[in-house]
Formats: sequence, structure tokens, C-alpha cells
Amino acid sequence: MFEMAKNSMILFARGKLFKDVRSVILRSLLGMMVTAALFLLLALGLDLTLWASAGLAAFLGGALQPYLFKNLKYA
Repeated sequence: MFEMAKNSMILFARGKLFKDVRSVILRSLLGMMVTAALFLLLALGLDLTLWASAGLAAFLGGALQPYLFKNLKYA
């Protein structure tokens, strides 16, 4: 199991894990921006505490990841 994870990390670092690395980076950035916007909305707009805003934004941002990466192609 450790060997598989290590090989995946090596391929990712070399840029050979995914067919379109640019698409992976753009989708990751989109997920980060949505999570950051949710955090700000919850913290400033709804006046939630910082820990509650961070937890809820992280949960919702994480739930968005399968949708963002559903059509990802590996090399």
C-alpha cells in the first residue's frame, strides 16, 4: 500500500500521473476558491465563529471535490 502511494506521488511530481495536468490544477484552484469564498461568506456574512465557518467550508469544499474530478483521466 505504501509502495503504491509512493509511486503515485513520484508520478505526480514528474507530471506523468494525469493526462492533462493543466485541467487538474485548474480544477484544484476552482475548489480552493469556492472553499475560500464559502469561508468568507460564513464568517463575515452569517457571523459564524471562525472554527464553525472553517469546519463547514471545509466540509462543503470537500464534498465538491468528487464533482470537480469525476472526469479526470490518468495517464
